[in-house]
Amino acid sequence: MSDLNSAAAALRSINGKLARRLRESAPPADLTWSQVSVLGFLVRDGAMTVTELAAQEGVRSQSMGATVASLQAQGLIQGEADPHDGRKTRYHPTESCLQLIAANRAQRDDWLLRNMATSLTPAEQKTLLAAIPLLQRIADQ
Repeated sequence: MSDLNSAAAALRSINGKLARRLRESAPPADLTWSQVSVLGFLVRDGAMTVTELAAQEGVRSQSMGATVASLQAQGLIQGEADPHDGRKTRYHPTESCLQLIAANRAQRDDWLLRNMATSLTPAEQKTLLAAIPLLQRIADQ
C-alpha cells in the first residue's frame, strides 16, 4: 500500500471519528438527526419546499412533511408562499433556529480549541495550521 493509500484510509477514519466526537460535544437540543439535517440544508441552501427537502434527504414527501411540521411546531422553521407559485410553501430557518445553530457551532468550536490547545505541542499546532489549507482543497473537490 502506498503512502497516499495509507493517508487516504487514515483521513477517512479520522474524519469519521472527529465528526462523532464533535456531535457528542454539542448534542442538538431535542432534535433528531433527521431534523438537524433538514435545518442544515435550509441554513446552507436557503428556503425549500417539502418536496425539495425530501429529495435532498432521499425520503418520501409524506415523511418529510412530518419532519417539517415538527420543526415548525418548535418554532425553528417558518413557511411562506413561494413568490413564483403561490400553491407551494417554502420553508426557511427562523431567528431562533439560527441562534440555536450558532450556539451549537460555538460549543463544537470550543471543544476543538480546548483539545488542540491541550493535546498538541506548539510545534504540532503549527503543523496542523499549515495542513488546514491542504485539507480544505481536498474537501472542496
